[in-house]
Amino acid sequence: MAILRILTDPDPVLRKKCVEVIDPKDAFIQRLISNMHDSLEKYKGIGLAAPQLGVNKRVILVKLWREEYILINPRLTSVSREKEMGEEGCLSLPGVFLNLERSKRVRVKALDQNGKKVRIKAKGLLARVLQHEIDHLDGILIKDRL
Repeated sequence: MAILRILTDPDPVLRKKCVEVIDPKDAFIQRLISNMHDSLEKYKGIGLAAPQLGVNKRVILVKLWREEYILINPRLTSVSREKEMGEEGCLSLPGVFLNLERSKRVRVKALDQNGKKVRIKAKGLLARVLQHEIDHLDGILIKDRL
């Protein structure tokens, strides 16, 4: 479809809380997902949130270990008390890498691109990436987590 420019800090769009998607099958949302996929490939990231492309919708894409997760209206339903430190970068903060503490394990509820309910139990890097991308939907950047 199209490779879109990734917004960088201090763009105010990155600080807005995103709105829920009403119809995951809507043509605009389907185009957005395709554009997110193309953009993530181009910029060689492992995760991308719609607001990073200037779209105020609750949609994230994670591509990790040959697995792809397209999550609409994702919500953390549980996070482990057990935490771990790890380095994170962000396409919206080019060249910035921060060592952050995140929950080791998370559970996420969301819809897939067909509107089907999905639940994910994640640990390690996938848990970290999901927390990072969901933060974007709430206007939170990694530097806010220091």
